[in-house]
Amino acid sequence: MDYAKTAQQIFEKVGGADNIVAVTHCVTRLRLNLKSTDSVDMDSVKKIPGVAGVVNQGGQFQVVIGQSVPQVYAEFIKLGEFSAKKDAAPEKEEKKGALNTVLDTIAGIFLPIMPIIAGAGMIKALLAILKVAGLIDSTGMEYYFLNFVADAAYYFLPVYLGASAAKKFGCNMFMGMFMGAMLLHPNFSALAEQGDMVTVFALPVRIATYSSSVVPIILIVWALSYVQKLVEKIVPDAIKFVARPLLTMIIMMPIAFCVLGPLGSFLGDGLVAILLAIDGVAPWILPTVIGAFMPYLVMTGMHYSLLPAYVSELSMFGHETVIGPGNLPSNIAQGGAALAVAMKTKNRELKELAASGGLTALLGITEPVLYGVHMQLKRTLIAVSVGGGLGGLYAGLMGVQRFGGGGAGLAALGLYIGDDPMNLVNAIISCVIAFVVSFVLVCVMGFDDIPSDEVDADEAVPASSADPE
Repeated sequence: MDYAKTAQQIFEKVGGADNIVAVTHCVTRLRLNLKSTDSVDMDSVKKIPGVAGVVNQGGQFQVVIGQSVPQVYAEFIKLGEFSAKKDAAPEKEEKKGALNTVLDTIAGIFLPIMPIIAGAGMIKALLAILKVAGLIDSTGMEYYFLNFVADAAYYFLPVYLGASAAKKFGCNMFMGMFMGAMLLHPNFSALAEQGDMVTVFALPVRIATYSSSVVPIILIVWALSYVQKLVEKIVPDAIKFVARPLLTMIIMMPIAFCVLGPLGSFLGDGLVAILLAIDGVAPWILPTVIGAFMPYLVMTGMHYSLLPAYVSELSMFGHETVIGPGNLPSNIAQGGAALAVAMKTKNRELKELAASGGLTALLGITEPVLYGVHMQLKRTLIAVSVGGGLGGLYAGLMGVQRFGGGGAGLAALGLYIGDDPMNLVNAIISCVIAFVVSFVLVCVMGFDDIPSDEVDADEAVPASSADPE
């Protein structure tokens, strides 16, 4: 792929610098905030070499690139001064619906910190593998250091989320980090020795544990964004440098410790309690639903709505059942269905895309094959849903847990290694079920093959199990 050429073509097709408000990227997508999408021809963007698909969802115009997205992003940002435009609200920017606004906010807050969560999860997975293999002593200093380094990703979550939330809500990033650090100060935690409540300036303060918490800091920084605007208006310019941060901190202290911190702690604990209640009554529900419908959640951006629950459960208990046990077989099902397509199709380009994308999906990256294969063929999505759902059902019935954040593919199976070796075994079995079911269903149901260049474009070529090899 010519990264510069791909970036240039995307830049031109979406309207250039005059239409682009901001740009960022995640693992596989270039994410553009546009003033308007009315003049953007999505089909022409899809045809750009290197583009696997396009999603206009969650208040963002998302261009699916795949694992080469960092290189394309690096070339893209050379084409305009997007950072200078980010803070300026365009006069005619399209209004977002309530759902899109929520999804965009969640994605904007959590995506920047996911490399920390994923990296820490993979350290935990590595430690688990080394421990099982007898290559590291769990009482030794090497294990001790690697373990607390990984734990730091979860313990200091309020600080990381404070920074990303501040950026999303448009307030000072370092003040957002300070809000998180304030909640984690050891002197505040030490007040627990005096009971659940203390009184400060005649105000009641509930003593809560904010380490590894998610919801409290988001609410606090949201309030901070309004407090900073208020302080900006009322403080004279002559004393702003000193008075603005002082007044902001004084106002935010009771808001954080007396109101939003306890409220966020209650909401976060309630969210986890709901998940535990579901697991207690029917532990197969979440993995089955996620296994069957994750591709559709990804298409619409709805999978971001699961991030707070997933991160909360993982940080509080050291394991999670919200996404991992269902997402793992779902991704494997996408890989299995794609490899079946690669075996059956007569289209050389589709064969190459399905083969390479199928292998990538098995390793945990599904966007290239989702947008490049399954959304084009459509029928294969049925096989993916059935295979992923059955794999998730098995994982749920067996109580499979994921012990770290990270990928959802064969490369991240180490995340399922725990004290019970059957957890990993059952995770692998769920993958086998998902792969076999999706692969066989595609072979049995067939699909409408995409005609190659030599075939009449109006003629569909059935690729059923009865086709001659």
